[in-house]
Amino acid sequence: MSQAIQDAPPRTGVRVRVQKFGTALSNMVMPNIGAFIAWGLITALFIEQGWLQGIFASLKNPDGWVAQIGGWGSYDGAGIVGPMITYLLPVLIGYTGGRMVHGNRGAVVGAIATIGVVTGADVPMFMGAMIMGPLGGWCMKKLDALWEGKIRPGFEMLVDNFSAGILGMILAIFGFFAIGPIVSAFTRGAGNAVDFLVDNDLLPLTSILIEPAKVLFLNNAINHGVLTPLGTTQALETGKSILFLLETNPGPGLGILLAFMFFGKGVARASAPGAAIIQFFGGIHEIYFPYVLMKPKLIIATILGGMTGVFINVLFGSGLRAPAAPGSIIAIYAQTASGSFLGVTLSVLGATTVSFLVAAFLLKTDKATDEPDLASATASMESMKGKKSSVASQLVGAAGGTTGPIRSIVFACDAGMGSSAMGASVLRRKIQQAGFGDVKVTNSAISNLTDTYDLVVSHRDLTARASQKTGSAIHVSVDDFMSSPRYDEIVEQLKSTNGGGVATAVVEEEPAEAPGDDVLPLSSIVMNGSATSTADAINEAGQLLVAAGAVEPAYVDAMHERESSISTYMGNGLAIPHGTNEAKDAIRRTGLSFVRYAEPVDWNGKPAEFVVGIAGAGKDHMALLTRIAQVFLKADEVARLREAKTADEVRSILMQSGN
Repeated sequence: MSQAIQDAPPRTGVRVRVQKFGTALSNMVMPNIGAFIAWGLITALFIEQGWLQGIFASLKNPDGWVAQIGGWGSYDGAGIVGPMITYLLPVLIGYTGGRMVHGNRGAVVGAIATIGVVTGADVPMFMGAMIMGPLGGWCMKKLDALWEGKIRPGFEMLVDNFSAGILGMILAIFGFFAIGPIVSAFTRGAGNAVDFLVDNDLLPLTSILIEPAKVLFLNNAINHGVLTPLGTTQALETGKSILFLLETNPGPGLGILLAFMFFGKGVARASAPGAAIIQFFGGIHEIYFPYVLMKPKLIIATILGGMTGVFINVLFGSGLRAPAAPGSIIAIYAQTASGSFLGVTLSVLGATTVSFLVAAFLLKTDKATDEPDLASATASMESMKGKKSSVASQLVGAAGGTTGPIRSIVFACDAGMGSSAMGASVLRRKIQQAGFGDVKVTNSAISNLTDTYDLVVSHRDLTARASQKTGSAIHVSVDDFMSSPRYDEIVEQLKSTNGGGVATAVVEEEPAEAPGDDVLPLSSIVMNGSATSTADAINEAGQLLVAAGAVEPAYVDAMHERESSISTYMGNGLAIPHGTNEAKDAIRRTGLSFVRYAEPVDWNGKPAEFVVGIAGAGKDHMALLTRIAQVFLKADEVARLREAKTADEVRSILMQSGN
């Protein structure tokens, strides 16, 4: 029985932009969570409703040292809590945001700018810090670029210090008079909206947005962009906030995992207990995301579980004093306000119970007979996240769990002339660099596959077809041919099944002799393409092949047909449109075309800056495709292509880039 490891579906533009925005917010907040925890603990200890006030109240010297200790936590200027939330936390966020953009200089200017917005507002300025910090870093970066390399030796420090100081002053004034009042008004408006939801018992409806957003890794934009600033402001006024519990409640995810423990199948059922421990006690919620992605209808269970938890917290008036990060039950209890422990506990239990019951019902009534593909779902999660998950290995093996050695790998595509050749070249180099020179990596059209390979790599939309031809092989599905995280997983699988590799020289299997100039004539290289869409770019590359006499005009139609079924975007700004396997009769001879675009073409949501049209009559174009693949794996080579002035220079870069 074949096994599959898949990339996620293509990342749509809106979701990716929201995810990047959320990631940026998270990157400003998460490094400073320790400061939030410190503030929360100080608040819990010393405020009027704090843990130690009962002890202080029982002592008889209100004018002595006890009163002084109690004053440490007051919200006024004499205490610790007020200055920490008003100044320390926003400045840390602004400093971190500036540093993300332009290192230490950006961090300093970001912190100065943040002080301006802090003093110009009457609420804690977390949102203002998230604006002014990156803005300060960006302005400093642009200012430094104006005179980079133009300052006389010996004056660098003078210019650096005064430019940062003057810019910081300007941004602080701008923040004080402009950004501070605007963000204050927005914060008050958002706070009023939250109060409206609470007063009208509508807050549980937020789970309809939050729970799906978590699985799609969009929760950071909600959590760190809105809930943390609003929750902190609310906690400043009342000593606690329910907003800190909307996203961090581990109950919905725990219910999903418990349902798989009792009613799941195969690997999903076996891995669920360990995942539950990591999720509930470790607070790593992403470990349950693959289980939902594997059975998308389970999102109903998480939504209903989340709504239950929020409803119970509203009913009991529960809240946390500060954000709980990560969302571990331990961190949640550490930040739970006095008088909220019962409500918080019941909210977790209620969310877990409802999520479990709904998920169990959905799993029991599921008519699917095949074992769910947890490896595929885990890979989808990693693709949406944008990087390999640190907890994914807790769910599945590196590549599906086979134990036998892997000796032959084939990269399969529809026609076998472009995508598969370049993908095989990239993977072959990775495998050889890892020391597995005895593992053969080839490429083939799916129609020519035989069930003789140990592992088959294909585009995610072609895996089903490839599986029919090679049912006994491991099947690895990719979406990004140039830099898919699946390639690294294949190397890890080789280390597991084949033993440790021995470093060897990288030797390409494709023909070493470079193709003649007629394969990529200068007339087929366009330095400034005019296309603005995928279809126009395919026409532009295809007509160059027609003009060179490499293909008949019908081949261009086959290039469009190929694109309509499977994207030819390779990654790293490169697309390689080519015809279908059935269109090989329209190829007169092997030919390539090259088009560069100053403004990248939107290639189904991905930016294509370079388009290489391909018509392969035999194997003689493979050597050049191998070279092209190696060019686009190197940032400096891509930069050379981007800066090339002539067609001859482009061809030289492509045809002389070897190992």
